[in-house]
Parts: sequence; C-alpha cells; structure tokens
Amino acid sequence: MKALLGVLVKDVPRYLPALARNDASYLALCNRAEHLEAALDGSGYRCNWQWTSDLHAPKVLPILGHWLMKRALTDHPVRRLPQPELHSQQPEISFIIGHRGMERLPHLLATLESIAGQVGFPIECIVVEQEVKSGLGGKLPAWVHHIHTPPPAENMPYCRSWAFNVGAKAARGRVLVLHDNDLLIPTDYVIHIMQHVLKGYDVVNLKRFIFYLSERHSNSIFSGKAGLTDATPDSIMQNSEAGGSIAITRQTYDQIGGMDETFVGWGGEDNEFWERAQTLKVWLYGFLPLVHLWHPAGSESYRFSNNNLKRYQTLSGISVNTRIKQLRMVPVGETSGPAGWVGHEVSGKHR
Repeated sequence: MKALLGVLVKDVPRYLPALARNDASYLALCNRAEHLEAALDGSGYRCNWQWTSDLHAPKVLPILGHWLMKRALTDHPVRRLPQPELHSQQPEISFIIGHRGMERLPHLLATLESIAGQVGFPIECIVVEQEVKSGLGGKLPAWVHHIHTPPPAENMPYCRSWAFNVGAKAARGRVLVLHDNDLLIPTDYVIHIMQHVLKGYDVVNLKRFIFYLSERHSNSIFSGKAGLTDATPDSIMQNSEAGGSIAITRQTYDQIGGMDETFVGWGGEDNEFWERAQTLKVWLYGFLPLVHLWHPAGSESYRFSNNNLKRYQTLSGISVNTRIKQLRMVPVGETSGPAGWVGHEVSGKHR
C-alpha cells in the first residue's frame, strides 16, 4: 500500500503528462533517484548510473507500463516479415546471433522476422549455432546464413563471445550488430544505426527501454493470437549497454580485439567488451524500444557464473589498452573452439 501510494503521488503526475504529449517526453521517464543526460540534439538519453535498472512505477501500477510500451511501439513499431525487402550480396549491416538449444527456436524465428522487417539499408543475418548436433538445419529462413560450430567438448558451457567472433569473421557488412536471439527490434532500428555511423560513430547503442513480456503474452505472440501491445510487460529495463543488441563497425570491432573468448559460460563478456569499446567514438543516447520475449531463466538467473565474475574482476584491474593489445594477438573466431577453452572438465573451467 505504501509503494502504491508513493507511485500515485509522485510518479503518476510525471508519467501521465509525458505519455500524453505529442513528442518524445516519455523517453525521459526514469526512477525518482535516477538521473538522465540528454543528447545535445535532444534525440535520446544516457543513463547516469552503473548497471541496468527496471522502472519501479510500472511494477507497482502495471497500467503505466502498458501505456508506456504502447506509446513507444506506436512511435517505433515492430514489423515482422518472412524475409527482408532489402537483402543483397553487399549488405551494409550484418546481424550476428548466437544460439543454442531448440527451446528458444520460436524466439529466434520471431527475432529473425523483426530483423527482416528493417527498412532503408540492405542487411544480412548470421546465426551461429553452438551445439554438438545441429538442430536448426532446415528450420531457418533461406535468407539467413546458418553456421554450425560444435563445441570442442559436449559439456562446454555456451560461449557468447565465441559465437559473435565466428559470425564476425563471416560477416560481409561494414557494420555488425551483436544481437540476442530473444529480442524484437523496431523497423527503423537499422536506419538510426546507419545515421549515426555515417556521422562518424564507431559504436552505437540506441536502446532506451527493453520491454520484458510475460510467458503467456510471449506464447500468444508465437501462436499469432496476440500483438505486442495486447498485454502489459512484466518489467521495463533501462541502461542496457553492450548487452542485448549493440552495433559496431567491423573495422573497430577488429581494432579492439573482438569479443573476449575466455568468458566461457554466462555473463561478464558484454561488460568487458563495453569497457574496451569506450576507447572508440560511442553514441550513448538511447531512444528506441526493444521487446524481450519470455523464456525460463535457468542458469541465467545469475548475472555472472562464478568463473566469469572472477574473470571480469581480474580483467577490470588491467588497463583497457593492455587488454586490447593482448586480444589482438590471439586468433579468435576459429570454428574449432573458443580461444579461452583449455579442457573439457565438467565444471567448464577456462583460463
């Protein structure tokens, strides 16, 4: 009751006017103790705090989350198509998605449809399947480039960095989008990425809000029985930096050493990559909505595995330039296995 009263008194008077205006005022909504920095051109906001956070008011009063998602997706709708309208042998942008397991096939297919809905620039999509035996053969759209990379050991945990590096080696676009297999993107995502790349930015992070859907809502979307705004999101995430989806030019991806393949297992690789990416020219001001499809948390309920947490803490004590220099000396993206894998112990230890 106290939380609801606080939202009614302090948050509703902020939310309602912002959502009612005929501009992008709703992008400035954040939690009461948080502070945003506006882009000089007024096009987006940078979160001035570390790590991600969920909007508090919509969790207490869910209708606020429903209205915010509906408003954001009205301004930047998600369009799902079976294949891209602009798909050529010379793509400007290469989407790279790592994947493992058949339980997320519906998520992957929906994600691919939202990528196919992009306009303005020719694209390609590379799905790197990291599985002992391929389960995706014949199940992906014909326009998608499928790469199967069996792990060097059956019990090796999923290595997101390895998947991205393999995909980057095969990519033909001058811009790479490192993308998760459960995120739907608005149809103008590629246009805004390229607008910033053409202005000279090496790394582009456009995510302002990520709307996390419920299990029931996600299943209804898979079955075609519901639209994205037919239900209320479970949560709304802010300040997702390198996680989820990030764009970077191919040249600078190689320049900073790609992803660090010593992160075998869950977590840490995106934070470490983001630290190295800060040596480049980065667009930090988010203004686009993304939609996260529900799936069981499993082992991913922990932000880092123990090994990866220790690895990240160790690397954070080493200068970024030193890490870049070391990574550029290591062959990455090899289909035989990640550079960080040194054995096949059940614990999945790595150096």
